[in-house]
Amino acid sequence: MFDRIFGRYLLSKDKISKTQLNQVYQIQDAKRAKLGVIAVSEKLMTVAQAEEINALQATMDKRFGDLAVERGYLTNIQVGRLLSLQGDEFLTFTSALIERGFLSLEEVNNLVNEYQHEMNLSDENMEALKRGELNPIIPLFVDCNDEDYVSLFTYGIKNFYRLVDTHVAIEKAYKTGHIDGECVSYQRIYGDVSATVALIGKDEDLQKMAKSYTKEEFIETKEDALDAMCELINCINGLYATDKSKQGKKIELEPPVFATRYSALSGDDMHVIPIYSCESEVFFVVSINSDVTVK
Repeated sequence: MFDRIFGRYLLSKDKISKTQLNQVYQIQDAKRAKLGVIAVSEKLMTVAQAEEINALQATMDKRFGDLAVERGYLTNIQVGRLLSLQGDEFLTFTSALIERGFLSLEEVNNLVNEYQHEMNLSDENMEALKRGELNPIIPLFVDCNDEDYVSLFTYGIKNFYRLVDTHVAIEKAYKTGHIDGECVSYQRIYGDVSATVALIGKDEDLQKMAKSYTKEEFIETKEDALDAMCELINCINGLYATDKSKQGKKIELEPPVFATRYSALSGDDMHVIPIYSCESEVFFVVSINSDVTVK
Protein backbone atom coordinates (compact mmCIF):
# COMPACT_ATOMS: atom_id res chain seq x y z
CA MET A 1 0.00 0.00 0.00
CA PHE A 2 2.79 2.45 0.84
CA ASP A 3 4.11 2.33 -2.71
CA ARG A 4 0.84 3.89 -3.91
CA ILE A 5 0.63 6.32 -1.02
CA PHE A 6 4.22 7.43 -1.58
CA GLY A 7 3.63 7.63 -5.34
CA ARG A 8 0.83 10.12 -4.75
CA TYR A 9 3.13 12.02 -2.38
CA LEU A 10 5.81 12.28 -5.09
CA LEU A 11 3.21 13.66 -7.52
CA SER A 12 2.03 16.23 -4.97
CA LYS A 13 5.63 17.42 -4.55
CA ASP A 14 6.20 17.57 -8.35
CA LYS A 15 9.11 15.15 -8.02
CA ILE A 16 7.90 12.94 -10.87
CA SER A 17 5.22 13.17 -13.55
CA LYS A 18 2.09 11.05 -13.87
CA THR A 19 3.60 9.40 -16.96
CA GLN A 20 6.80 8.54 -15.08
CA LEU A 21 4.81 7.15 -12.15
CA ASN A 22 2.78 4.91 -14.46
CA GLN A 23 6.01 3.61 -16.01
CA VAL A 24 7.31 2.75 -12.52
CA TYR A 25 4.08 0.91 -11.68
CA GLN A 26 4.29 -1.09 -14.92
CA ILE A 27 7.81 -2.22 -14.04
CA GLN A 28 6.70 -3.02 -10.51
CA ASP A 29 3.68 -5.05 -11.66
CA ALA A 30 5.88 -7.08 -13.98
CA LYS A 31 8.05 -8.06 -11.03
CA ARG A 32 5.30 -8.75 -8.48
CA ALA A 33 2.39 -11.15 -8.74
CA LYS A 34 -0.40 -12.13 -6.36
CA LEU A 35 0.41 -14.93 -3.96
CA GLY A 36 -2.26 -17.20 -5.43
CA VAL A 37 -0.89 -16.75 -8.93
CA ILE A 38 2.61 -17.66 -7.75
CA ALA A 39 1.31 -20.69 -5.82
CA VAL A 40 -0.45 -22.02 -8.92
CA SER A 41 2.51 -21.35 -11.19
CA GLU A 42 4.79 -23.18 -8.70
CA LYS A 43 2.31 -26.09 -8.74
CA LEU A 44 1.76 -25.84 -5.00
CA MET A 45 -1.98 -25.13 -5.42
CA THR A 46 -4.59 -25.75 -8.06
CA VAL A 47 -6.55 -22.94 -9.71
CA ALA A 48 -9.68 -24.12 -7.88
CA GLN A 49 -7.91 -23.99 -4.52
CA ALA A 50 -6.57 -20.47 -5.17
CA GLU A 51 -10.03 -19.26 -6.21
CA GLU A 52 -11.52 -20.83 -3.08
CA ILE A 53 -9.10 -18.91 -0.87
CA ASN A 54 -9.80 -15.67 -2.76
CA ALA A 55 -13.53 -16.18 -2.16
CA LEU A 56 -12.99 -16.92 1.54
CA GLN A 57 -11.22 -13.58 1.98
CA ALA A 58 -14.56 -11.87 1.32
CA THR A 59 -15.94 -13.28 4.57
CA MET A 60 -12.86 -13.86 6.73
CA ASP A 61 -10.36 -11.29 7.98
CA LYS A 62 -7.30 -13.36 7.12
CA ARG A 63 -4.42 -13.27 4.66
CA PHE A 64 -4.23 -15.57 1.65
CA GLY A 65 -1.31 -17.55 3.10
CA ASP A 66 -2.96 -18.03 6.50
CA LEU A 67 -6.17 -19.36 4.94
CA ALA A 68 -4.24 -21.66 2.60
CA VAL A 69 -2.41 -23.15 5.57
CA GLU A 70 -5.66 -23.60 7.51
CA ARG A 71 -7.18 -25.45 4.55
CA GLY A 72 -4.15 -27.67 4.30
CA TYR A 73 -3.20 -26.44 0.83
CA LEU A 74 0.13 -24.97 1.90
CA THR A 75 2.59 -25.30 4.77
CA ASN A 76 4.05 -22.31 6.62
CA ILE A 77 7.38 -23.03 4.96
CA GLN A 78 5.77 -22.95 1.52
CA VAL A 79 4.03 -19.65 2.31
CA GLY A 80 7.37 -18.17 3.35
CA ARG A 81 8.92 -19.30 0.07
CA LEU A 82 6.06 -17.82 -1.94
CA LEU A 83 6.37 -14.50 -0.11
CA SER A 84 10.08 -14.40 -0.91
CA LEU A 85 9.28 -15.03 -4.58
CA GLN A 86 6.67 -12.28 -4.50
CA GLY A 87 9.15 -9.70 -3.27
CA ASP A 88 8.80 -6.55 -1.20
CA GLU A 89 6.24 -4.12 -2.67
CA PHE A 90 7.92 -0.89 -1.60
CA LEU A 91 11.41 -2.08 -2.51
CA THR A 92 10.32 -3.03 -6.03
CA PHE A 93 8.72 0.42 -6.32
CA THR A 94 11.81 2.34 -5.20
CA SER A 95 14.07 0.12 -7.30
CA ALA A 96 12.00 0.94 -10.40
CA LEU A 97 12.23 4.68 -9.62
CA ILE A 98 16.00 4.46 -9.41
CA GLU A 99 16.45 2.08 -12.38
CA ARG A 100 14.60 4.47 -14.68
CA GLY A 101 16.66 7.41 -13.43
CA PHE A 102 13.64 9.37 -12.20
CA LEU A 103 15.12 9.76 -8.70
CA SER A 104 18.39 8.84 -7.03
CA LEU A 105 18.58 6.61 -3.96
CA GLU A 106 19.52 9.64 -1.87
CA GLU A 107 16.53 11.60 -3.17
CA VAL A 108 14.16 8.72 -2.40
CA ASN A 109 15.50 8.39 1.14
CA ASN A 110 15.21 12.14 1.73
CA LEU A 111 11.63 12.20 0.45
CA VAL A 112 10.68 9.23 2.62
CA ASN A 113 12.07 11.12 5.61
CA GLU A 114 10.10 14.22 4.61
CA TYR A 115 6.91 12.19 4.37
CA GLN A 116 7.57 10.66 7.79
CA HIS A 117 8.08 14.11 9.30
CA GLU A 118 4.98 15.62 7.67
CA MET A 119 2.81 12.70 8.83
CA ASN A 120 4.42 12.72 12.30
CA LEU A 121 5.18 8.99 12.11
CA SER A 122 7.62 7.04 14.26
CA ASP A 123 10.32 4.80 12.83
CA GLU A 124 8.18 1.83 13.86
CA ASN A 125 5.20 3.30 11.99
CA MET A 126 7.29 3.75 8.87
CA GLU A 127 8.57 0.18 8.96
CA ALA A 128 4.98 -1.09 9.22
CA LEU A 129 4.02 1.08 6.24
CA LYS A 130 6.90 -0.20 4.14
CA ARG A 131 6.12 -3.83 5.02
CA GLY A 132 2.46 -3.37 4.13
CA GLU A 133 1.18 -4.51 7.53
CA LEU A 134 -2.41 -3.29 7.28
CA ASN A 135 -3.51 -3.67 10.92
CA PRO A 136 -0.97 -1.16 12.29
CA ILE A 137 -1.05 1.03 9.16
CA ILE A 138 -4.72 1.94 8.86
CA PRO A 139 -5.20 3.41 12.38
CA LEU A 140 -2.46 5.91 11.46
CA PHE A 141 -4.87 7.41 8.92
CA VAL A 142 -7.96 7.50 11.16
CA ASP A 143 -8.61 10.93 12.67
CA CYS A 144 -9.90 9.71 16.04
CA ASN A 145 -9.13 7.01 18.62
CA ASP A 146 -12.66 5.63 18.84
CA GLU A 147 -12.43 1.82 18.69
CA ASP A 148 -15.46 1.41 16.42
CA TYR A 149 -14.29 3.99 13.89
CA VAL A 150 -10.85 2.38 13.77
CA SER A 151 -12.38 -1.08 13.40
CA LEU A 152 -14.78 -0.17 10.58
CA PHE A 153 -12.14 1.78 8.65
CA THR A 154 -9.68 -1.10 9.10
CA TYR A 155 -12.11 -3.69 7.78
CA GLY A 156 -13.04 -1.35 4.94
CA ILE A 157 -9.54 -0.65 3.68
CA LYS A 158 -8.46 -4.28 4.13
CA ASN A 159 -11.42 -5.41 2.01
CA PHE A 160 -10.51 -2.91 -0.68
CA TYR A 161 -6.93 -4.19 -0.65
CA ARG A 162 -7.89 -7.85 -0.75
CA LEU A 163 -11.01 -7.81 -2.91
CA VAL A 164 -10.78 -4.76 -5.17
CA ASP A 165 -7.20 -3.69 -5.80
CA THR A 166 -3.90 -4.42 -4.04
CA HIS A 167 -2.69 -1.09 -5.43
CA VAL A 168 -5.02 0.90 -3.19
CA ALA A 169 -3.89 4.20 -1.64
CA ILE A 170 -5.54 6.18 1.13
CA GLU A 171 -5.28 9.63 2.66
CA LYS A 172 -5.80 10.88 6.20
CA ALA A 173 -9.40 10.76 7.42
CA TYR A 174 -11.25 13.99 8.07
CA LYS A 175 -14.51 14.93 9.76
CA THR A 176 -17.30 16.64 7.84
CA GLY A 177 -20.99 17.40 8.11
CA HIS A 178 -21.72 17.09 4.39
CA ILE A 179 -20.31 15.33 1.35
CA ASP A 180 -21.59 15.31 -2.24
CA GLY A 181 -21.21 12.71 -4.97
CA GLU A 182 -22.89 11.47 -8.12
CA CYS A 183 -23.77 8.13 -6.51
CA VAL A 184 -23.72 6.51 -3.08
CA SER A 185 -23.99 2.98 -1.69
CA TYR A 186 -24.63 2.69 2.04
CA GLN A 187 -25.73 0.43 4.86
CA ARG A 188 -27.04 1.15 8.34
CA ILE A 189 -26.04 -0.81 11.43
CA TYR A 190 -28.06 -0.99 14.62
CA GLY A 191 -27.98 -2.77 17.98
CA ASP A 192 -25.30 -2.20 20.60
CA VAL A 193 -23.63 0.05 18.02
CA SER A 194 -25.51 2.17 15.49
CA ALA A 195 -23.68 3.39 12.42
CA THR A 196 -23.89 4.31 8.75
CA VAL A 197 -21.19 3.08 6.36
CA ALA A 198 -21.08 4.44 2.81
CA LEU A 199 -19.09 4.69 -0.40
CA ILE A 200 -19.72 7.86 -2.38
CA GLY A 201 -18.17 9.17 -5.58
CA LYS A 202 -18.47 9.65 -9.32
CA ASP A 203 -20.39 7.14 -11.42
CA GLU A 204 -17.44 6.24 -13.66
CA ASP A 205 -15.12 5.76 -10.67
CA LEU A 206 -17.54 3.46 -8.89
CA GLN A 207 -17.98 1.45 -12.09
CA LYS A 208 -14.22 0.89 -12.40
CA MET A 209 -14.01 -0.33 -8.84
CA ALA A 210 -17.11 -2.50 -9.26
CA LYS A 211 -15.56 -4.21 -12.29
CA SER A 212 -12.38 -4.90 -10.34
CA TYR A 213 -14.36 -6.21 -7.37
CA THR A 214 -16.68 -8.50 -9.34
CA LYS A 215 -14.07 -9.43 -11.98
CA GLU A 216 -16.84 -8.88 -14.52
CA GLU A 217 -16.86 -6.53 -17.52
CA PHE A 218 -20.65 -6.39 -17.91
CA ILE A 219 -21.04 -3.57 -15.37
CA GLU A 220 -22.13 -0.63 -17.48
CA THR A 221 -24.75 1.21 -15.41
CA LYS A 222 -24.85 3.11 -12.15
CA GLU A 223 -27.21 0.50 -10.75
CA ASP A 224 -24.87 -2.42 -11.49
CA ALA A 225 -21.88 -0.61 -10.00
CA LEU A 226 -23.71 0.54 -6.90
CA ASP A 227 -25.17 -2.89 -6.32
CA ALA A 228 -21.63 -4.32 -6.37
CA MET A 229 -20.47 -1.64 -3.94
CA CYS A 230 -23.41 -2.51 -1.68
CA GLU A 231 -22.15 -6.08 -1.65
CA LEU A 232 -18.67 -4.88 -0.71
CA ILE A 233 -20.06 -2.73 2.13
CA ASN A 234 -22.05 -5.72 3.38
CA CYS A 235 -18.80 -7.75 3.49
CA ILE A 236 -17.10 -4.99 5.49
CA ASN A 237 -19.92 -4.64 7.98
CA GLY A 238 -20.37 -8.40 8.23
CA LEU A 239 -16.78 -8.79 9.41
CA TYR A 240 -17.30 -5.96 11.89
CA ALA A 241 -20.52 -7.54 13.21
CA THR A 242 -18.80 -10.91 13.60
CA ASP A 243 -15.97 -9.28 15.53
CA LYS A 244 -18.44 -7.52 17.83
CA SER A 245 -20.41 -10.72 18.44
CA LYS A 246 -17.21 -12.32 19.75
CA GLN A 247 -17.14 -9.48 22.30
CA GLY A 248 -20.70 -10.30 23.37
CA LYS A 249 -22.30 -7.39 21.50
CA LYS A 250 -25.31 -7.70 19.24
CA ILE A 251 -25.12 -6.01 15.83
CA GLU A 252 -27.80 -6.11 13.14
CA LEU A 253 -27.34 -5.02 9.52
CA GLU A 254 -30.05 -3.44 7.42
CA PRO A 255 -30.00 -4.39 3.72
CA PRO A 256 -27.51 -2.15 1.87
CA VAL A 257 -29.07 0.33 -0.55
CA PHE A 258 -27.92 2.88 -3.11
CA ALA A 259 -28.96 6.25 -4.48
CA THR A 260 -28.14 7.92 -7.78
CA ARG A 261 -28.44 11.36 -9.40
CA TYR A 262 -26.06 13.54 -7.44
CA SER A 263 -26.47 12.11 -3.97
CA ALA A 264 -25.32 13.70 -0.75
CA LEU A 265 -24.67 12.61 2.82
CA SER A 266 -25.27 14.93 5.76
CA GLY A 267 -24.66 14.27 9.46
CA ASP A 268 -23.08 15.61 12.64
CA ASP A 269 -20.24 13.12 12.97
CA MET A 270 -19.17 11.75 9.60
CA HIS A 271 -15.56 10.66 9.13
CA VAL A 272 -14.20 10.23 5.61
CA ILE A 273 -11.15 8.47 4.16
CA PRO A 274 -10.40 9.16 0.46
CA ILE A 275 -9.56 5.93 -1.36
CA TYR A 276 -7.60 5.81 -4.63
CA SER A 277 -7.93 2.56 -6.54
CA CYS A 278 -8.30 1.40 -10.18
CA GLU A 279 -7.21 4.91 -11.27
CA SER A 280 -10.30 6.25 -9.52
CA GLU A 281 -11.29 8.04 -6.33
CA VAL A 282 -14.11 7.26 -3.90
CA PHE A 283 -14.83 8.38 -0.37
CA PHE A 284 -15.32 5.84 2.40
CA VAL A 285 -17.65 7.34 5.00
CA VAL A 286 -18.33 6.09 8.53
CA SER A 287 -20.66 7.72 11.04
CA ILE A 288 -21.32 6.19 14.49
CA ASN A 289 -24.17 7.06 16.82
CA SER A 290 -25.16 9.98 14.61
CA ASP A 291 -28.10 10.51 12.28
CA VAL A 292 -27.05 10.57 8.63
CA THR A 293 -29.36 11.84 5.91
CA VAL A 294 -29.03 10.48 2.37
CA LYS A 295 -30.43 12.60 -0.45
